[in-house]
Amino acid sequence: MKALIINCSPVKNGATAEMVKIVAEELKQKYDVKSICIDDYKINFCKGCRTCHQTASCNLSDDFLSVVEEFENADVIVSCSPSYWADVPGQFKAFIDRWTPWCNTHEPHAKLSSGKKGYAIVQRTGPGMHECERLIQTIEHFYGHLEIECAGRLGFTSIENREDLLKHKTDLMDFCRSV
Repeated sequence: MKALIINCSPVKNGATAEMVKIVAEELKQKYDVKSICIDDYKINFCKGCRTCHQTASCNLSDDFLSVVEEFENADVIVSCSPSYWADVPGQFKAFIDRWTPWCNTHEPHAKLSSGKKGYAIVQRTGPGMHECERLIQTIEHFYGHLEIECAGRLGFTSIENREDLLKHKTDLMDFCRSV
């Protein structure tokens, strides 16, 4: 079984990257693990042309389809995201928008193989969980339209840097045992 872990942040050495590292280390005991950072890919913005509503494919040319292939190869997908102004980072949102050809709200649509499970792990700098819930809802909404089962969620507050996240390492490791 394969697990894909996504750093939804453009920052490759911050708290979210540390989260991805911890999750990857824990999951490699059960899965063949691949970690990716959304910022390693050139993903153009959706132009809203709706061509995909007729063709079930996107006519933009970039790295997007290589990430689709990573999703297709995975049995488990873990999206790790920080909060940028109360939602997922813009780079990840642009990535989500590009999945319209696979969205189950119109026909024809492309489809990932069935049976995938998705997990959301998020963190924010502020003290309230309400913002974490918003990020989780964004990720779970994305999973839902791809027919990926939402199988688990975890949120952390008051995470300013990697050291703050490390204070929650045990909680993160415990969560990974259920993945």
